[in-house]
Amino acid sequence: MEKQAKEKKNTKKKGNKKNKHIFLKVVLILLLIISVLAGIFIYKWQKNGGGWKGAIKTTLGYDENKKLDKIYCLLLGQSQNLTDTIMVASYDPNTQEAALLSIPRDTFVGESKAYASSYDKINAIYSWKGVEELLEDVNEITGLNVEYYLKVDTEALKVLVDEIGGVYFDVPIDMHYTDKKQNLYIDLKAGYQLLDGDKAEQVVRFRHNSDGSTYPYEYGGEDLGRMKTQRAFLTALLEQTIENMDISKIFSFLDIAKQYVETNLNFNTIKDYVPYMVDFDIDNLKTATLPGASEYANGYSIYAADEEETQEVVNELFYGISKDSNEGNVIEENTVTDTNVLSSEKVKIEVLNGSGNSSKLTEVVNSLESKGFSVIQTGNTSTTNNTTVIDRSDLSQADSEKLKETLGIENITTGDSSSVDATVIIGTDYIM
Repeated sequence: MEKQAKEKKNTKKKGNKKNKHIFLKVVLILLLIISVLAGIFIYKWQKNGGGWKGAIKTTLGYDENKKLDKIYCLLLGQSQNLTDTIMVASYDPNTQEAALLSIPRDTFVGESKAYASSYDKINAIYSWKGVEELLEDVNEITGLNVEYYLKVDTEALKVLVDEIGGVYFDVPIDMHYTDKKQNLYIDLKAGYQLLDGDKAEQVVRFRHNSDGSTYPYEYGGEDLGRMKTQRAFLTALLEQTIENMDISKIFSFLDIAKQYVETNLNFNTIKDYVPYMVDFDIDNLKTATLPGASEYANGYSIYAADEEETQEVVNELFYGISKDSNEGNVIEENTVTDTNVLSSEKVKIEVLNGSGNSSKLTEVVNSLESKGFSVIQTGNTSTTNNTTVIDRSDLSQADSEKLKETLGIENITTGDSSSVDATVIIGTDYIM
């Protein structure tokens, strides 16, 4: 009996010892697998540049050899169920280029101007017919095929700005407006300053002051001025968010998106593009406003898009397709000898800001437009010392001299043809 108990005890010890060895082997194998995976992750993380950008790229599976399609998205800023901010955005991960096209809130999308109503304005479509109808209207106006939308409540802007510690921005004019019904109180002085979330909302929602005054005509007037300010602020927000972001903020951003953002973009699509977006350079962002003019239809103030100019801007902004600026020019016989002569009223100008100071961009645009030039698009470029003008259409001597006089420069260089007649690059040397 005692012998059997002893043998049973020895068998149990051997079994425990065997199980212990098996457990240790499993642990060692798991540790080996974890070590290999960690080594691979660290290698890819370092290969992807390290830091928070490298972590995002590695975690989401960045592949520099992977080719993604250019993506288009309708950006909507909603306040009180009206989409007062409407922009078409594009991003090409292969070229790291992006574009923003602002669409005025009063853009007419009805069947007939003779029977126009407030429901025929594009900012009313979302609340009346829904986002799918809004996408259709935007695609019809622009000729694009935008499938995705991203709607952001203005509250999200406030929370995001506060999350990154505020945004430095050059407020273009004094802003003073009160609307108790909307619980909107705007009180800002012009100038470069740090805006918190509340002040950021004031900037992007401002249209006019309580006394009726608004942006100067040269800046763009009421709605056009607001769109210009919105694009400038979004550019500053994007730039400073990228500069100040770290891996610890990612989850905060996800929480903000979950609470305030509505979109039909699925997670897999977002996951594919985010690793590329972290390398985006704000200098590669181009912006423009839907070409057109304000008018009255059936007693309502509307914005009528210009189909021909819209197509030109869309082609240049989103496809990089340039139209010969001289195409279709009609020169009367015996009036001029140079078939490339243009008058300043017809000269189309692209202004790129390389000074790092948004006030200089505003100043240059205003100066050019006051001289009769047509500024059809603006954007940012890498910082440069010297203000430069690139002639892309064989400008007349009179227009060349007027440009040099307006900008205070001595020479104009020549460049490749484009949809614009000249490109102005503002340098740090430009004196306001």
